[in-house]
Amino acid sequence: MQDRTDPIVIDPEGTDIQGEIARIRERGPVTKVVLPGGVPAWSVTSAALLEEVLSGPAVSKDPRQHWPAFRNGEIGRDFPLLNWVNTRSMFTAYGPEHRRLRNFVAPVFTARRTAALEPRIQAIADELVTELDGMCQGDPVDIREEFAYPLPLRVINELIGVPEHLIGPLRKCVDGIFDVALSEAEAVANYEEMIGLLQQLVEYRRENPGEDMTSTLISHVDDPAKDFSVEELVGTLYLTVNAGHETTVDLIDQSIFLLLTHPDQRAAALDGTLPWTDVIEEVLRFEPSIAHAPLRYAVRDFTLGDVAIAAGDPILSCPAGANRDPEIYGDSADRFDPARANKDHMAFGYGPHRCPGAPLARLEARVALPTLFQRFPQMKLAVSPDELGSVPGFIANGHDRLPVLLK
Repeated sequence: MQDRTDPIVIDPEGTDIQGEIARIRERGPVTKVVLPGGVPAWSVTSAALLEEVLSGPAVSKDPRQHWPAFRNGEIGRDFPLLNWVNTRSMFTAYGPEHRRLRNFVAPVFTARRTAALEPRIQAIADELVTELDGMCQGDPVDIREEFAYPLPLRVINELIGVPEHLIGPLRKCVDGIFDVALSEAEAVANYEEMIGLLQQLVEYRRENPGEDMTSTLISHVDDPAKDFSVEELVGTLYLTVNAGHETTVDLIDQSIFLLLTHPDQRAAALDGTLPWTDVIEEVLRFEPSIAHAPLRYAVRDFTLGDVAIAAGDPILSCPAGANRDPEIYGDSADRFDPARANKDHMAFGYGPHRCPGAPLARLEARVALPTLFQRFPQMKLAVSPDELGSVPGFIANGHDRLPVLLK
């Protein structure tokens, strides 16, 4: 049994994410934990302190500049989170470098461009529910696999310009990126395969340009006036595929599960008395797609709350903890309540690194959920909730499977 004075060792499988976060919070709003691979870090579960640390210049996401252990070679290839910290992109950049790289991506996710995608998202959702309607009725259907997964996958693939022959292999790699319990050899092979596939995507779009994000980014690489390298292009695609796919799958998955297990709220959403936007924001608060967001590093010595953070210390952002902070949400923090007045959350991060694709994720959920539930208003879980399992790892927050009876 672990002593209460010992740091909490994060479960790499993520078998009880919310329970583990509750135990971390009991130790304090800023708590020492041990990451998979034995790396110590500070977990921040307080909403106020997380906002403070994410919005200021005292922390960085660039391990090459601000994580001495990484810079000095002490973090080996066997570190399970290596793929989360070593790929060059805006996700692992700091200050002016982060702003430079983000500026290449931001135009893809403007409000106008996002809104323009709605008819295509609706068409994909309609096609998927029609396929579901044609399946053998009476048998369980894994609604995560047959609906929650393919909708965001098709949207992000079309946005990026992924050709048909790369879709399946990329999906397999994305699943592996979020599974931090892979062996060192498996994780390295998965990462190298994904980078290779993205390099193939760049070469394909160089030869077959289109109206897609990859083709646009290639034009930036080829423009001498733009400071954008091929390595940064591949890193940007790596980030976009992972962040724009698995996270939205889990948002739709959790939304379906929570409505199926809260029938009164499902009925209110279907009859229009509960807005779908309220449902989605509460899902994002209650079960955010990213439970823990690795990693940040202290740029200098500073105090967070009453805890002294030393320069170079790794910091683990915990949006799933902040989103249930009793200091913000009171006694109802652990209750799913789309009618609550305060549904503010950090599911998409906070500060300079806030996810630029947040409007697209919200739009996909806002289209997907009514399309599915209006077609199958009698849908119900085919197994008990404790049989669903969770996706591997402690970062992503979704179900391993979600079998339902459609009618």
